[in-house]
Amino acid sequence: MRVPRPPGPPSVRTAAATVFVVDDDASILRAMTRLLKSEGLAVETFPSPREFLERPPHDGPGCLVLDLQMPELDGLEVQRALAEAGRDLPIVFVSGHGNVPASVEAMKAGALDFLTKPFQDERLLAVIRGGIALSTARRAERAELRSLQDRIGSLTPREREVFRCVVQGLPNKKIAGLLGTAEKTVKVHRARVMEKMKAASLADLVRMSEHAGEGG
Repeated sequence: MRVPRPPGPPSVRTAAATVFVVDDDASILRAMTRLLKSEGLAVETFPSPREFLERPPHDGPGCLVLDLQMPELDGLEVQRALAEAGRDLPIVFVSGHGNVPASVEAMKAGALDFLTKPFQDERLLAVIRGGIALSTARRAERAELRSLQDRIGSLTPREREVFRCVVQGLPNKKIAGLLGTAEKTVKVHRARVMEKMKAASLADLVRMSEHAGEGG
């Protein structure tokens, strides 16, 4: 079965959290909409997984409530399609049957939870709010990483060499010897690195290097 490839991840912009519900049961969609709106949550519903996959990616935090068994595509196929497109959306699976193998596969692939219908509203809401919190945290982490990469990209080739030596704990004299330059020149480059990276201390610079994967 050919799975439609959803659009890739959008650029980061500020937007409200949205709960997406994909289920081929219209009564479930209506009930979910009432419940989520009563809790002040924005919600979009889709009776077809294909309709959801063809929707442009949401540009804010969110959570997906996904039915496991649907006629067109099952929930696991939707989960795989989102992963292949790089769309990092926490998923809560729901199913009318206790499908242990499917639930194990879903959780191994990163699903947030697997609920069997009928489930308590309080349980669903708690999981959804956890998913939104996770989505918000992941977006913040990606934004921080992009900012770090931009700052590293602003370094000159020599500043980047000094940066890598500094985070390895090498003193200025040692760095000067390795790079074939004067120690005072290393001090100048080091100061510029700290300024451009907006690092308050050496420990701060090391943390940034590790987070950006620049330790080598």
